Amino acid sequence: MIDIGTGDGLFVYQCARQNPKKFYIGVDASPRPLEKISEKIHRNPAKGGLPNAVFIQAALEDLPSELDGVADEVHIHFPWGSLLRAVAAGDENLLRNLRRLCSTDGFLEVVIGLDAERDRTEIERLGLKPLSLEYIDTELARRYRAAGFEIFERGMLAKSEWRCIKTAWAKRLRGSAGRELIYIVARATAPGQFPVASQR
Repeated sequence: MIDIGTGDGLFVYQCARQNPKKFYIGVDASPRPLEKISEKIHRNPAKGGLPNAVFIQAALEDLPSELDGVADEVHIHFPWGSLLRAVAAGDENLLRNLRRLCSTDGFLEVVIGLDAERDRTEIERLGLKPLSLEYIDTELARRYRAAGFEIFERGMLAKSEWRCIKTAWAKRLRGSAGRELIYIVARATAPGQFPVASQR
């Protein structure tokens, strides 16, 4: 499992503890939030160390080729910046970078939590359209398909379900009344399965 934009790595750490037979990779462009968690996973297992987790400093635009095709799952929670543009605007080049991480039939899970007022500056900077289920079903589905993903589930999470997302950001943002949580789940498709030309 690869967590892109992992932040403080809490999601990866907790998943790795709960599933010792699965390998987890957290990726983030900023190294600072990863310093403490990176030290922690290398401790003795009795003191919190985890042999089935690793953290990598890398941007979405420059992911290591060693990660190509290794992920059965790719997760993105509360993206920002170019990562948000990739999944909320359907930037095809960035989505293709995510696609190359996936194994055959791997899937991508995205959780986006935007507040139209508080996040207005970033929304305008990235040129994002209002994120709705209709927008996902029409424009985003087409762009994801062109990049090698088929969206098979999407919806809105109720505030009571936020606790299921084990990230520090989910805890911080839970009290924001104007923030909506939208999720997208997409399956990686085989090359040529959904030809780009047929979608134009």
